[in-house]
Parts: sequence; structure tokens; C-alpha cells
Amino acid sequence: MSAISRIATLRDVMNHNRVDAYLVPTSDPHLSEYLPEHFKSRQWLSGFNGSAGTLVVTQSYAALWTDSRYFLQAEEELSGTGIELCKMGTPGTLSIESWLVSKLNKRSTLGFDGRLFPFSNAQATIAKLKQHKLSVNSKLDLISQIWSNRPTLPNQKAFGLELRYTGATVSDKLGAIRIELQKANATSCVLTTLDDVAWTFNIRGNDIEFNPVTLAYGYVSIDDAILFIDSSKVDASLAESLLCEGVDILPYSRAEQFYSKLAKDEVVALDPMRTNYQIFSSILKRNRIFETTSIPTLLKAKKNAVELENIRQAMIKDGVALTRFLIWLEEALVREKIDEFNVGEKIREFRSKQELFVSESFGPIVGYADHGAIVHYSATPQSAYKIEQKGFLLIDSGGQYIDGTTDITRTIHLSEPTPQEASDYTLVLKGMIQLSMAKFPSGTRGTQLDALARIAMWREGINYGHGTGHGVGAFLNVHEGPQSIRPNENPITLEPGMVQSNEPAIYRTGQYGIRIENLIACIGSFENEYGKFYQFETLTLCPIDTKAIVLEMLTPEERKWINEYHSMVYEKLASKLTAKEAKWLKKKTHAL
Repeated sequence: MSAISRIATLRDVMNHNRVDAYLVPTSDPHLSEYLPEHFKSRQWLSGFNGSAGTLVVTQSYAALWTDSRYFLQAEEELSGTGIELCKMGTPGTLSIESWLVSKLNKRSTLGFDGRLFPFSNAQATIAKLKQHKLSVNSKLDLISQIWSNRPTLPNQKAFGLELRYTGATVSDKLGAIRIELQKANATSCVLTTLDDVAWTFNIRGNDIEFNPVTLAYGYVSIDDAILFIDSSKVDASLAESLLCEGVDILPYSRAEQFYSKLAKDEVVALDPMRTNYQIFSSILKRNRIFETTSIPTLLKAKKNAVELENIRQAMIKDGVALTRFLIWLEEALVREKIDEFNVGEKIREFRSKQELFVSESFGPIVGYADHGAIVHYSATPQSAYKIEQKGFLLIDSGGQYIDGTTDITRTIHLSEPTPQEASDYTLVLKGMIQLSMAKFPSGTRGTQLDALARIAMWREGINYGHGTGHGVGAFLNVHEGPQSIRPNENPITLEPGMVQSNEPAIYRTGQYGIRIENLIACIGSFENEYGKFYQFETLTLCPIDTKAIVLEMLTPEERKWINEYHSMVYEKLASKLTAKEAKWLKKKTHAL
């Protein structure tokens, strides 16, 4: 069944339900980034496999909105479907609401499933459409009516995470949440995102690819704590330990009804960006809401000392795996034919041999030549380029270890770089180093630091469309909020314990992509009469390719940074390698 026929079937059902347009986001009721197969409705309908995008279907038109990471991929995958690609953030691209107004007559009705949209986004959309006399039905799950043989909800076992990895008990975390509730004059909070639930109750699972979480909801009040999860997921030992920590367990299916019938005097702390429209609206009907960034989200962003030390240990293992991979790559390019897909499989193989490895933290991005310019390119056996000994190879990958989550990008030049390639590569490296060296006062937002990674390339009239840094979990989601380092305003300040990526880039469509990424932790630096100052500790341990560096473009300070970084990489990894591997690493980390 093709995208064309699926959309035709959807239109029939839309007509039967008297809606003139239907929204299909990339989402589930927990607003997850990576979805169970059961909720990959937008992908199933459109054929577009990117991890972000919203499909809009009317009786006469269909369009898909996605961001700059997926422009090239979406153009390829939507070709021949009749679905218009709307490039978010580019001049002339209408918002979804403006597009709907341009395509629909007054008194038309938009339908969507309110479980799949953040409350704040849905509320804004409804308000804009009502201004143009369009009505909205937010309780329409039309996909279930047309998706035959739909995958079932995942039902993998959950497991508890030991104190030596979490650094805090469930009781500790419930206590911390309750302190924040009292500060906010709230009596309870509702946990709907899977990473918030996993962190709060010290559980992990295998329900979603790449993110070690389990399908569950949560509720914490001043007196009670409830985990909503299917009983089949929880063995007797885990159930007993949770009960001992003051947690009641109720069925997953009871959560929404429970939330809609909270005592009327409860004041509920809710995050309008991380709670779906249906749940938020049902609580709003009965209770007073204190709108705030999710309390567990704020707490888990600041890793404790145990978590940070575990992450450092995970980085050593990841560095060993990547060193061995890079040695293999160098040798394989000479002796055999390899392609992008082979490379992605090989990275996983090397990581899987490391202690406490669980899975990849996202699908590997291996982009050779012009595929490197597709920001979130995912190679298949059919699409994979053969890799030759020339040009750039971009490799973005990560691992989930029980003691930490990793995410790293290295771009390697496989021959002699051209002047443009070398200049571009050095500009990216300068940006990564400048952010790494930043020192900043308490209260600084990621928005204020983003320009450090871009200023060198801005001087040359170059920019990149994605953010510079995203938060990273501790054996949790590889993309984690609430902090970020990007041009878009984000009021969350960077605090000690927060771990984020540092990944400036340059993309030249049809030629190559360059991205260099390390993970960095915010730590204390010094305090004086001007207040507290913070800096970043670089966590990632892997050599940076030096072949394409134009040394004259680096300042003495930048050159010193990369030499000290490489010295640290060698010092921390060499003892874990064979003599031959350590010799190779010594060569790759020599002083410039």
C-alpha cells in the first residue's frame, strides 16, 4: 500500500467524520522523540522516515513540515507522493496554521488526536484557527480506523537501576520533587514523558529503540506516588522495591482516567510543553494548574556526582571502542570495499564488546561525500555509498551503557583536502573549541553562548541551521531538555551537572558535510566579587582528525586546547588498549 493510497483512505475516513483537514504529527501520548512502531503514523502515511515532521492532509492537498536536518532526505522520500515539502524556518514557508487558512473555507473543521500534541502547541493552533472561523475537533484518532495490521504496543520488561548508577534512591527523588512542589504552592505533579518517569522511579526498559525507557505514566503528590505501568512489565522484585520506596503501582490504562478525576482542591504542576493536550485539558477542567517546566525534567538535567563519574567511565569505554573502530576503518579502506551501511554496523560491533553496553543511543549517521550534507542521513543497504580514499566521511553515533549515554561526531578526511575543505573543517573546529573554552557567570542561558560556536564561520558568511547543543541523559534519552545551546531563546540557564553536546557544523549541499561533536558538562569554575562563574568539562574521549586543519587559522589558545585535549585522550585510553592500538593513538594525538 503506497503513500498515495493510504492518504486516499484517510480522506475517505475524514469525509465520514466530517473533517476537512487532519494533522498527523511525529509523536505518541508521551511526546517521545523516538517512537514505538505502533505510533509511527506519520511515517506510515507519508513514507518519510525522518524523526521530525508533521503531515497535514485536506481533501485536495497534502503537505509535510520538517526542519533543516531533513530537507534533502524529505525531498527524496516524498517524491511522487503528491505531498508538498514545507521547509520550516526558510523564507516564504507558511506555518501550518497559515497554510490551512489558505486551503480551507471558513467553517471548515480541522481534526487531530489530542494525545499526540503538546498542550501549548495545540492551544496555539486552535486559537489561530478560530480567529479565521475554523473549528477544531481534538478527539479524533483516525489512524486506528485505517491502519490494518498495526503493530501492537511494546510490552518489554522494565528493570530497576541500582543506586551505584543513579546516585539517589527513589525516596530521595520523591523528596526532591515534593520540595519543589511546596516551593510552587502546588500539591501534585503528573509525569507523562517516559524519561521523567524512568528517572523518578529509577527504572529503565526496552520499549523504544535507542532510549532505555518503558511505557508508563507517573503521579507524585505531597503524600503519594503512583507508577502507572502494565503489571506484566514488573517482576516481583521490582514491585517490592518500589513499594518499599513508597510507590503504588496501578495499570498503565488507568492513568488518563486517574488524572481527569483528581481531587478538586489539588493544585497540579504541569508542563504545557511536555504534557499532551488531552491530559492537560482534562485536568484543567477540574483543577488549578501551576504551569512550569516539568519538575523531574529540571532535577534530572543536573547530574549528581555519581552520575557524572559514571558518565566519565562510559566515555572511556566509548573511546576505546571508537579508537578500535577508527583503526579498523583506516585498514579496511586499503584492503576491502566498504560502504556507509557497513561502517554503521561496525561501530555498533565495537561498542557491543564493551562492558555494560546496552544499545546504540540513536541510529548511526554515516555520510560520505554529499551524503554528509544530509544532517540526519540514515544509510540503508540500498542507499549506501561506497567509501573511497578521498573526500570527507562524517560519522555521528552514540552508545547506551548502563553507566552513561554517549553521542559523538567525527569528520575524517580520506585523502588530501582542498583549500575550501580545509578552511571549512578548521572553521568548524574553531567553533567547537571556542565553546569548549567558555567561562560564563551563573544565570547564563545557552542562547547567549551559541554565537561562540558560530562566530568564526559567520565572518566567512557561513552558518548552520540546527542548534549547537542539546542536553544528554544519564543512561536515558540522548536528546534531553530542558537546556539547550541554540539561537532560539530558551529561558533555562546552564547549571553545574548539566551535560550537553557541542556540535557546530558546515554543510555544502551536493559536496560534503562537516560536524565535530563532543559532550560537555557544566561545572563550577571560580567565584569572585562578580559572582559565580562556570565552565565546561569535555567528556568525550576520541581523537579529532588533524589532516584537514589549517594551523594558521587557529589562535595559539585554540591550538593549545586541541593539544591538551589529545593529551587527555591518550592518557585516559592508552592503558585500555593493546600496545599496537596505543601506538596508533599516540600518533593520532601528537601535538600540533
